[in-house]
Amino acid sequence: MQPKVFISYSWSSSEHQMRVKSWAEQLISNGVDVILDIYDLKEGHDKFAFMERMVTDKSVTHVLVICDKRYSEKADGREAGVGTESQIISKEVYDKVDQAKFIPIVAEFSDDGKPFLPIFLQSRIWIDFSSVEAVNDNWETLVRVLYGKPLHEKPKIGTAPLYITSNISTPITSAFTKFNMLKIAVLEDKKGLPLYRQEFIKECVDYIDLLRTRERPDVENLAKKIIEDCSKLKIARNYIIDWVSLESSVRPSDQFNEALSDFLEQLLSLKTAPPELNSWSDAWYESHALFVYETFIYIVASLLKSGALKILHDVLTSHYLMPEKYKNSVDSFTDFKRFHATSEILQSELAPEGRRLYSPAAELIKIQSDRSDLPLSSLIEADLLIFVMALIKDDGWWYPQLQYYAQYSQDYPFFIRAIQHKGFMKLAQIVGFSDAALLRGAVEKGLVRLRVSEWSDFRFVRSFQEMLKLDKLDTIK
Repeated sequence: MQPKVFISYSWSSSEHQMRVKSWAEQLISNGVDVILDIYDLKEGHDKFAFMERMVTDKSVTHVLVICDKRYSEKADGREAGVGTESQIISKEVYDKVDQAKFIPIVAEFSDDGKPFLPIFLQSRIWIDFSSVEAVNDNWETLVRVLYGKPLHEKPKIGTAPLYITSNISTPITSAFTKFNMLKIAVLEDKKGLPLYRQEFIKECVDYIDLLRTRERPDVENLAKKIIEDCSKLKIARNYIIDWVSLESSVRPSDQFNEALSDFLEQLLSLKTAPPELNSWSDAWYESHALFVYETFIYIVASLLKSGALKILHDVLTSHYLMPEKYKNSVDSFTDFKRFHATSEILQSELAPEGRRLYSPAAELIKIQSDRSDLPLSSLIEADLLIFVMALIKDDGWWYPQLQYYAQYSQDYPFFIRAIQHKGFMKLAQIVGFSDAALLRGAVEKGLVRLRVSEWSDFRFVRSFQEMLKLDKLDTIK
């Protein structure tokens, strides 16, 4: 709304009148409609009716009260002119205590440094226009107030922290403190950084472990419990991603790389039953398996966003020690495929009535994808990158469930940029192929090996070759 102001002042002197007139002209040049007696009060008009109309007129957004010594004296003494006008203004001010329509403009100070203000305005916040310098300093403030665009706006109220809104009684809140201490250590490069990191990770792992059941759950309501537990585990997911985003962006060191690898091994151990249990069903820990799957995709997306390509390469090419319960003499290590998870149990809770979801696990990730820094599109791109790594490994496997939610015409920035040579070299750092032709061959071979053409669920999805821009990689210098 265009501001419209009425200026109330005293004809203290011709100089003061000209000063007020110059302010009015400057306001008009700034797009403010100004009502001033020398412009709008004509011969034959009732000046008191004019004053009252201007003060009470709803189309007048603000009244600027120019306060100098003479104005204050006339207002307090109820002298003619200003005295009458100030009575009208003061009535409005007192009747509408919280109104911001009336803005005192201090044009003069007393010898002891106090602003000349009428009694009815002394409790109001005023703007200093007592000198040329003060006008220059405060002009923008005045104009912003008139337009309702203050320099310092109060931010919109956000949402309560998850540890407040969640119905969890376990001590995840301590991870908040540990993360803030870790953040300071990272930003200030403190010598004790490894200790701060270790304590933070321990808080997260302890919380995740506390949510692992130690007794047989209610099987009839297992789907609801899985969703409830995944919601609780999302708190830990967010803290973990905040940590990965922080260190991979600010200080992507070898030490962090090693700590991340160790943490990923701990995640794998949290997918299954606690070590003290001798009898259990994998279904009891489906929420944790889905949490690990979701968190792994978020970690890949976070590293991709921060450009920590060497660390991302290590994450996707490393071997991880299998959890004790799954070890055998033949296979003690695994690769990233072990982070994958599916869920048929959730069909009953997540699928629309009369229909089946291609992937309840992907649907759950979609539902929980509420981070503005890593939206669903970033997760789909990360899922696609993991799939590429599975294709180019001789024994690699990954089922890219998030691609069900890829929009048909949507392209992914990382693979689009890989059409250009410098973008392809970033992809090359991750996949380990510096020759686009060799990479294309490896991907095509993997598509055949995994029989991707027989994956009927993807018949409505664009071909993976097109999503990867496979034929165009490294074709622009």
